[in-house]
Amino acid sequence: MIAPKSAEILLVEDDPQDVELTLRALKKAKLFNPIHVARDGEEALDYLFCEGAHSERRASDEPSLVLLDLKLPKVDGLSVRRRIKGDGRTREIPVVVLTSSGEQSDVVSSYSLGVNSYIVKPVNFERFYEAVREIGLYWLLLNQPPKPGP
Repeated sequence: MIAPKSAEILLVEDDPQDVELTLRALKKAKLFNPIHVARDGEEALDYLFCEGAHSERRASDEPSLVLLDLKLPKVDGLSVRRRIKGDGRTREIPVVVLTSSGEQSDVVSSYSLGVNSYIVKPVNFERFYEAVREIGLYWLLLNQPPKPGP
């Protein structure tokens, strides 16, 4: 299952084990899309808005999907999502919260800020793999995002 080559994934995750599990699951699901890993919310925002260490990145090369943890250092996941949703350049990028928090307040807050999906990370690797495979299948292959304007 290979999504279009331009379909880059931004994985925003601070836990090295969760990063490794997610990358393994994507590879096992045969999603060979480019993946950029941001280890905190500040780095994710710098990447998305071509600031700081990512000031040389072209804004037109935006990711096709953001996998976002909520509990992040520097800038939390909900603040990252708020900034994505509040900016016309990034508003249309699908954001899937992939977190260990099943707290109802986090779910409600996430959806009120416009996340596209909220998934609690399964503890079992096979279930985690299946969740990541389905995320990739839907958001990178089946979903039809709006085409960029002129």
